[in-house]
Amino acid sequence: MSQPETLETAQDTTYNGWRNRETWNVALWLSNDFPTYNAVRAYRTYPQPFQSFRDDLRKGMLKCTTTGDGVSLWDKTLDIDALNEMIQEE
Repeated sequence: MSQPETLETAQDTTYNGWRNRETWNVALWLSNDFPTYNAVRAYRTYPQPFQSFRDDLRKGMLKCTTTGDGVSLWDKTLDIDALNEMIQEE
């Protein structure tokens, strides 16, 4: 009797297409929170739009440093290049 074939599938190591949950959460917050979305659009032409945006948020009156879900905008696991690209594409 022959052994049944097993199908090997590539394991998806991303989180909804993003490198990790933290990057996905920040991207979701930037694009789905309407006031944040409108504000971040002004940074599209900056060389490092995400970093510039988050620095201005921290310095401003809001002193915002996390998403609504508590993910830090300075989390070391964030895929900064992907977030910059997303903002520039908006």
